[in-house]
Amino acid sequence: MFPEFPAAGLNNVFIFIALTIFVMPKWILSLMLASAFGTSFGQDSSRIYLWPDGAPLSRGRTAADSPWLMVYTPLPAISRGVSVLICPGGGYVNLAMDHEGRWVAAWLNSMGITAFVLKYRINNGNGTGYHYPVELLDVQRAMRLVRSGAARWHLDTTKMGVMGFSAGGHLASTLGTHFDSGDPGAPDPVDRVSCRPDFMILIYPVITFRPPYAHMGSRNSFLGPDPRPGLVDSFSNELMVTPATPPAFLLHADDDPVVPVENSVDFYLALHHAGVPASLHVIDHGGHGFGYMPGQTLTSEWTTILTQWLKDRKLIP
Repeated sequence: MFPEFPAAGLNNVFIFIALTIFVMPKWILSLMLASAFGTSFGQDSSRIYLWPDGAPLSRGRTAADSPWLMVYTPLPAISRGVSVLICPGGGYVNLAMDHEGRWVAAWLNSMGITAFVLKYRINNGNGTGYHYPVELLDVQRAMRLVRSGAARWHLDTTKMGVMGFSAGGHLASTLGTHFDSGDPGAPDPVDRVSCRPDFMILIYPVITFRPPYAHMGSRNSFLGPDPRPGLVDSFSNELMVTPATPPAFLLHADDDPVVPVENSVDFYLALHHAGVPASLHVIDHGGHGFGYMPGQTLTSEWTTILTQWLKDRKLIP
């Protein structure tokens, strides 16, 4: 049934396979394992619901009403104790869970970083979905869950970042500018811990809700079509930066036709003026929504830049 190999030839086959795996980039190995087993390599076997007994301000108990985290853990031998909470984009009406979610998580795993992909509640575009303050509650709770579970996932509570793409970048930068240290008197122990991220990674992010650079679709879905006075400025995050805002990495394409590059530029300038360490990278082409796609030239370009920043921050060797 199977071909017979001479002993020496069989040894050579095993050596070839071992060498192939050894030299293969870890992200390729992770995705091969994901394809074989139907999951990302190292991923926990179940979702973690942010509120197992029902989310606040929820309209029901369906999938759309139940925010959750999916945990992706690296091989123990390369784990760095660093974590990143990933907020996929989608204009607050959809969630790009693949190229701005689980594929990103697999790549982070290859560098020893534990990743948490957040499925937050969104506005479905017809007026029956969710808007402020629900998305903010979801991302704050997600960061508290990660920090409170540090021992479970072998994480350093001072190396917990947030990453976001497009509208997910707005949510990530909102967490970085609208955090608190927790409520010490809260009955739920999770609510007693800080939701401040230690660093931000923002890829073609929505930052401002003010014209002329606002992405109005994200603004209307997040705040509703007729926001209360002051909310537009409160969630134009370039206006909310303080010296306590965490360090940030920003990447944007100059030719982005959806979210103007000024979103990242203005946020960088606000961070710079507040004395917050920040790194801004503007690539000349790429458009919007490119995310992380294995084998894509643009992916290789921006992940190389980000890898160096993570090394400079001493988050990875």
